[in-house]
Amino acid sequence: MPNLPDSGFHRVASFYDRLAHLVYGNALERAQESLLPHLPNKGRVLVIGGGSGWILEQLLITGKQLDILYLDAAPAMLQRARHRFDCFQQPHHCSVSFRLGTEEALQPHEQFERIITPFLLDLFPPSRLQQLMQTLAAALTPHGYWLFADFWPLQQPPPLRQQLLIRGMYTFFGLISGVKAKQLPDYASHFRSLSLEETCSSSFYGGMVQAKVYYLSPALS
Repeated sequence: MPNLPDSGFHRVASFYDRLAHLVYGNALERAQESLLPHLPNKGRVLVIGGGSGWILEQLLITGKQLDILYLDAAPAMLQRARHRFDCFQQPHHCSVSFRLGTEEALQPHEQFERIITPFLLDLFPPSRLQQLMQTLAAALTPHGYWLFADFWPLQQPPPLRQQLLIRGMYTFFGLISGVKAKQLPDYASHFRSLSLEETCSSSFYGGMVQAKVYYLSPALS
């Protein structure tokens, strides 16, 4: 396989979901589920870094008429998501296309009413994260929403147990998947710089996991 950018999770695709559930129970799923009410009844949705496709199934179940682009940099993750979609038996009103790559695989003309980043933004050091978020913000339509779920402890600094868990995550995935980040980003400053306004927030796993909705208003951008 060629050395694709940000494709390190290709190596953990076979066990990532089981590992996440072992450590966090259903907290990661609950965080993503809390974002579903903020989907439009009809519209174009980008899911970037959705992994093996659990979140895709949830979008199909909503019954909404969504045009979904499922973008992932890890070939094995994308393959699992595509297989999950192919095996999905329930009626739905969504069209889904799959694309291998990073945000650089987006076309300049592509625009989305919703962008979903499920446990993606924590993987990147500040300069790379800024580049990623700028590209995604440019793909968000006026009055669009960015649906965010990630590790973002409510308490700063986090309790010792959470600090150790975060450190362990970065050490493990740095070795196995080539994750470059060493600590959780200052998400708030990145969103502020893009004129994205937080409209609601939910916390899970003792506050270590958060789901947030950001609004892009033309007046702010």
